[in-house]
Amino acid sequence: MDIKDELDRYSQAGSLFESLENKGLRCTACAHRCVIHAGKRGICGVRFNENGGLKVPHGYVAGVHIDPIEKKPFAHFLPGSEVLTFGMLGCNFHCEFCQNWRSSQALRDPRAGSSVEQIQPISAEKLVNLALANHASAVASSYNEPLITSEWAVEVFILAKQNGLKTAYVSNGYATTEVLDYIHPWLDALKIDLKSMQDRQYRKMGGTLQPVLDTIRQARAMGLWVEVVTLVIPGFNDSTEELWDAGRFLTSISQDIPWHVTAYHPDYKMVEAPPTSAETLQRAAEIGQEAGLRYVYAGNLPGRVGSLEDSHCPKCTKRLIQRRGYRILENKVTADGKCPDCSEKIAGVFRNSV
Repeated sequence: MDIKDELDRYSQAGSLFESLENKGLRCTACAHRCVIHAGKRGICGVRFNENGGLKVPHGYVAGVHIDPIEKKPFAHFLPGSEVLTFGMLGCNFHCEFCQNWRSSQALRDPRAGSSVEQIQPISAEKLVNLALANHASAVASSYNEPLITSEWAVEVFILAKQNGLKTAYVSNGYATTEVLDYIHPWLDALKIDLKSMQDRQYRKMGGTLQPVLDTIRQARAMGLWVEVVTLVIPGFNDSTEELWDAGRFLTSISQDIPWHVTAYHPDYKMVEAPPTSAETLQRAAEIGQEAGLRYVYAGNLPGRVGSLEDSHCPKCTKRLIQRRGYRILENKVTADGKCPDCSEKIAGVFRNSV
């Protein structure tokens, strides 16, 4: 059976759309705002028009794991806790360097090895019970692009919140005001990829830059906890000028947005660029700090980037959280979320002060 046909069995009526004439509709789950005619699909391949109504993914996962929250990565959202992470199939982008391409490109690329065996039927109740049984503090939608499966995520998140869990998206940030308004009541944290500060690079990935910038700004204004990740790729987005543009943009919104500059390794269709060096990450982090950001991290090279895995007090510079990769070795943030030496309030959502 074709994987699209099988996925269609795991669908329900969607909420994020506008009806158009002749049974057409406009999907509002992401910034593509696809106009989908009857019997057709959106760019993501998983949202489709059935006789004038939108059908969207529901009731399955293609992956579910208990992870450290630092793996998402979040540095200031429940550090040291476990998160139940679930994902589906499909994406609204087609990045050539995708690290999760077997999930995200399953409907586009036969090399992803797509098969119906990837689809694991599950209920929202079972996902939340798995989180509780494994003593997770949060549930997160990740692996593929969560925006395109927001109706399913909200169903899970409503139940998660009722059981005292926090919730998070790990997203490319190609959102709309409509989808942010839809998920906002049930979402606590949003990790956004800022893949480049060049619109021409975003067009190669299947989108444009401005909606991502707008999402970062809007999500922060809505009160969501926002962390931003830039996968630093040699020859693609690692110029000093572009890194300065990213640092200045984030600082213009808030100096308290954590910025993660992370190392690329050759994968999927982009294998010609060399792996990102520790020196390049250190340069990127220094630019972010000089741009005015108070919390800058270097990731994917554990033990090779000095203190850039750690959290420091932005006032007195005391090391507050010591990390090695995804492991927390020490956490000195006080119960009320402050530096124990100078009482500076540390931006974030901390488990002991929620």
